[in-house]
Amino acid sequence: MELAVTNSLYNGSLTGSVVDHSHRSQSNLTNAVLNIPYTIRGIEAGEKGMKEFLFTLGCYEGEKVTVISALAQNYVIHVKDARYSIDEDLARAILI
Repeated sequence: MELAVTNSLYNGSLTGSVVDHSHRSQSNLTNAVLNIPYTIRGIEAGEKGMKEFLFTLGCYEGEKVTVISALAQNYVIHVKDARYSIDEDLARAILI
């Protein structure tokens, strides 16, 4: 039990814990801690259509994004007062 609590505290998965994410230079949404707001540093998409789609959702550099849940390679994100469900490929394209 102590190990699980220690790991949760270290990883920042407990509610109310403070985690410094500044050391993650090219991290993406698949590495995000749930319910922590991040600033989008950029979009790295191989396909032009993917980048344009994310832009229509409000995902662009400087915007805040929060991962609400991550289940079975599907991510529910909160961007610009709206929630969207995106797949893992889209989540990997959003750099935080």
